[in-house]
Order: sequence, then C-alpha cells, then structure tokens
Amino acid sequence: MRLTKFGHSCVRVEHDGAVLVIDPGSFSERAALDGVDAVLITHAHPDHLDVDALTDALAKRPEVIVHTHTDVAKELTSLGGVVNTVASGQSFSAAGLPIEAFGGIHAEIHPDIPRIANLGFLINESVYHPGDSFDVPEGARVETLFVPVSAPWLKISESVDFVRAVAPRRAFALHDGVINEAGGKLVDGVMTRLLKVDYQRLTPGTSVDA
Repeated sequence: MRLTKFGHSCVRVEHDGAVLVIDPGSFSERAALDGVDAVLITHAHPDHLDVDALTDALAKRPEVIVHTHTDVAKELTSLGGVVNTVASGQSFSAAGLPIEAFGGIHAEIHPDIPRIANLGFLINESVYHPGDSFDVPEGARVETLFVPVSAPWLKISESVDFVRAVAPRRAFALHDGVINEAGGKLVDGVMTRLLKVDYQRLTPGTSVDA
C-alpha cells in the first residue's frame, strides 16, 4: 500500500491500482480525490467532510462508494445511493481493501457541546485512522497509526497516551492543520521525546509505503 498524507486529516491509500481516501475535508486538498474509488468519512465536521468537493469528485466517478456512519449519511442525501452506512465493530471492503470500524462517538470538546458520531477505521488490518477520537482498536495489531496532535478536544498528553495504548510500529501526525510552524515544532518535540516508536509529522503530499 502507498499512503499519502494530505492536509489536516485526509489520507489517501493506493493499493493494486485502486484508491481509497479518508476524510477529504475543507482543510485538505481536492487533489486527494483524483481517481478515487472509495471514500471513508469518520464524522460530519467540515474539516473532515467537504460535501462540495465530494460531489464534484463523484460527478467524474459516479461508481465511487462512500462508507460512513448512519448519522453522517444524513448529510449526504444529495449524493443519492452511493453511501454505504457502517457501524462500530463492522467489517467491510472498500477499494478492494478490508476495513473494520471502531469507536462510535467524537471526543468531547466541552460538556456544553453535544457529541456526534465518529468512527475510526482500520485499513488492511494494519493502518488505523481514528478520526476525532482516541478510540483504541482493541485486538488489532496496528503497524501504522495516524494520531491527532492538535484540536479543541485534545491535549498532547492524550496523543502520547493514545500512541502508547495502540503500540504501533510507527505513528504519523493527524489533525495538524490547525497549528502553525512554531506550534508544530513544539508538538513534534514532545511527541518524539515521549514516544518509543517512530513518529513523524508529514508535509501534505508526502507519501510512504505501508
């Protein structure tokens, strides 16, 4: 598999000529959706789901299937019958890859803000994208973890503890579109110092093999 980290929380997975895109939101580049075959949406916040970008992509590739939680599907009625609803604990296939859904609810931003549905996705039994959560994929042996590092709903100690709980071989920063260069260096320093796994924050457009 070839993984490409786009802006903020968007990850593109290429495997055997097929393309899977996770969370193409308003903070990420529309180029992530070029040639897409399937899409995973963790939750409905616009930094993870750009409905206009998705609509434009599907106009070019109407065979694309979007896999997401039932609550998110309600935001995608304009896309017609291309949405497949999934639930936590469910396994399915997308772009020829096995996927398993975990979690079910967004991390708490503040007690006064209602929490919404959020699914983490394990791709090909090895790559985990948690969306906006620190839900550990229990029972999975994760090789590559995408770890949120900056958001209104997290502090860096939680990011560190999440990586330690999942115990992947390597971790890449996720949800990093809300920090500037100085903040990014600070976050990277803390993560690198406290983790015993290979950690990196990839520049948008950078690809790695998985």
